[in-house]
Amino acid sequence: MTSIEPVAALAHSETTWEEAILPALARYIAIPNRSPSFDREWREHGHMERAVSLVADWCRARPVPGLTLEIVRLPNRTPLILMEIAGAVDDTVLLYGHLDKQPEMTGWSEGLGPWTPVRRGDRLYGRGGADDGYSAFAAVTALELLARARARHARCVVLIEACEESGSFDLPAYVDHLAARIGKPSLIVALDSGCGNYDQLWGTTSLRGMVTGTLRVEILREGVHSGDASGVVPSSFRILRELLSRIDDERTGEIRVPALHTATPPDRVAQAEAAAVVLGDSVSSRFPFVDGARPMGANNAERILARTWQPTLSITGIDGIPAPGSAGNVLRPYTAAKLSLRIPPSVNGVAATAALKRVLEADPPYGARVSFDAEMPGQGWNAPPFAPWLERAMNEASQTYWGKSAVFMGEGGTIPFMGMLGEKFPEAQFLITGVLGPGANAHGPNEFLHIPTAKRLTCAVARVLEAHAERAR
Repeated sequence: MTSIEPVAALAHSETTWEEAILPALARYIAIPNRSPSFDREWREHGHMERAVSLVADWCRARPVPGLTLEIVRLPNRTPLILMEIAGAVDDTVLLYGHLDKQPEMTGWSEGLGPWTPVRRGDRLYGRGGADDGYSAFAAVTALELLARARARHARCVVLIEACEESGSFDLPAYVDHLAARIGKPSLIVALDSGCGNYDQLWGTTSLRGMVTGTLRVEILREGVHSGDASGVVPSSFRILRELLSRIDDERTGEIRVPALHTATPPDRVAQAEAAAVVLGDSVSSRFPFVDGARPMGANNAERILARTWQPTLSITGIDGIPAPGSAGNVLRPYTAAKLSLRIPPSVNGVAATAALKRVLEADPPYGARVSFDAEMPGQGWNAPPFAPWLERAMNEASQTYWGKSAVFMGEGGTIPFMGMLGEKFPEAQFLITGVLGPGANAHGPNEFLHIPTAKRLTCAVARVLEAHAERAR
């Protein structure tokens, strides 16, 4: 039986969000604390430090008896916020979020901007509010709800990192450094994922991995007149296009490298089919297609599986090509493209990177100089089956605070932290959830936080933490 009275809990969450969290989150959004991969001089600029201090000061000031907070700093690494609170149960829960951000991106609507917090109705616009600045505030408020209700919970450890958008390359060092203080959690709660709609609680069951790198094709030492050289000198763009066809069918988007594929588990297929019934055509209609455009895939379940369990290539950047207004009649010396390839949850990222490099660099057309400069891959993750108590608690929380049952589905993005913790704590249960629903547009223009969902999710986390303590009774 829950000690948390739902009406009182939701009322307190709403008050806390309106009076304390949203003002702090607005100040956080205004800080341009880009992740280290997008701001090499982050130490000198000081934005990360400002964001860390803001979040830490807010958390310290909350009325959560026994909560301790430390900003942990390892040499030459981004800082990490560590919070701990003792529990009434001899067990540990690890809660996770991050406070670094993606870069600005162009295309923000009039009146909006990445570092300009704007509230319009139920939405708070600005970079990082939903991905993932809200997480520390929500986690501490969930602990506050437990304290107010005098509800039992296990010892809780909260980690808020500052490197996730760069692949969490600093986090393993912190997890090793803090291993004794973290302990062996039996439940891991990560608040950095998405939701299929704003009508119920969503649990993420898998995450794709990611292989990224720059494919560069050089054919000339310098640009030459296209009228003089075309027909003799091949276009570097055409060579790049040919190389991309080795890995990606341009007609269907199917990835042609066998090492990047794996079979989809039957339970994930069943979950995708159930989620497709709930979501309907919003699986694709939530994206801002231009008029007349249509999505890939034959049906909604197929589309869910394509974005969660199949590899897909995206070209996210181009170099060596001038803007059309500045383009002369010149055969350019090189073309470079940034490749972002999502891989299935159970495909090894290191092996996938090596396979991609072999395919792209082998036997270059026309003897061109071809290189694939790969970055550190992000490992995917497939959750263990839900324990009955956790599935029951998630459904109870969803019914209590949304009025509908919880839904479970994979996500197409990558949270490197999950793959690492999945290996380190193979017996742990996982609640992976978040507020990135339709239109929230993380990493893109007009990113927003859906405020009612954040308020309810805060209560849901508190309920799951209480259920985790109750399960041994």
